[in-house]
Amino acid sequence: MTRQPLVARHAERLLGAAVVATAPLPGGDTSTATRLRLSDGTTAVVKTHTRPPAGFFAAEAAGLRWLASAPGVGVPEVLAVDDECLVLRWVEPGRATPEAADAFGAALAATHAAGAPAYGGWTDPVSDAWIASLPMPQRPCDSWAEFYAVRRVLPYLKLARDRGAVTAPQAATVEAVIGRLTALLPVEPPARLHGDLWNGNVLWGLDDRVWLVDPAAYGGHREVDLAMLALFGLPHLPRVLAAYDEAAPLADGWEDRVALHQLFPLLVHAALFGGGYGARAADAASRYA
Repeated sequence: MTRQPLVARHAERLLGAAVVATAPLPGGDTSTATRLRLSDGTTAVVKTHTRPPAGFFAAEAAGLRWLASAPGVGVPEVLAVDDECLVLRWVEPGRATPEAADAFGAALAATHAAGAPAYGGWTDPVSDAWIASLPMPQRPCDSWAEFYAVRRVLPYLKLARDRGAVTAPQAATVEAVIGRLTALLPVEPPARLHGDLWNGNVLWGLDDRVWLVDPAAYGGHREVDLAMLALFGLPHLPRVLAAYDEAAPLADGWEDRVALHQLFPLLVHAALFGGGYGARAADAASRYA
């Protein structure tokens, strides 16, 4: 590893330890990640952004700490945070094993079971968060059906349509489902959600544990996290789901609601990337017409 002076100096001010070396990390659609080796032997990763919105990294740090405060799945320790960056303890990557998948399913069930005070954000006062680079409204609602409609589906449907990523007929197909959500969605207490639980945010550690990164945490229905795991594929997903269901049995018909709970991330992707995500969201909604 070489040393990137600007990143290193900023991390040193926050951590109170000298940075011996730095190395850029691949990936990241929103932030840039850099691995740090500190003089005290610690290895860390620092996330930076060219123009982060106010509170951008603070929201991610708060989400990580909220998830870590409950028994369940592992998240990296927050070492430091300010308006310009977030510093996390490094998790050494390993292989996706069946045994780790079993443990992950049970651990995720425990995280969800820790609960949340409401459907929505848990901070006081409640502040909006971000999913990727998009603001994510967090103001609580009385029911999951209402929250999912007005805080998750409709805001990103409007944004995707405004950006030309969703056609008028596709939007009408999604909107037709909104009035049926109360009948379609089972009533459960709010779960403690990661909130952006796609495969890229699941880190299989060298310690044979699964660690979760880049949360967009809030109180919501646990089926959303599971639906997002299935959206882009996850190694050993059937084992994860089986272990989850054994630890915390899912409501009848949950498999039939996977596409319904994928509307939210599909519309987020439509707003961010365009492509065929708008059509995929309409296709998912059409199953519940």
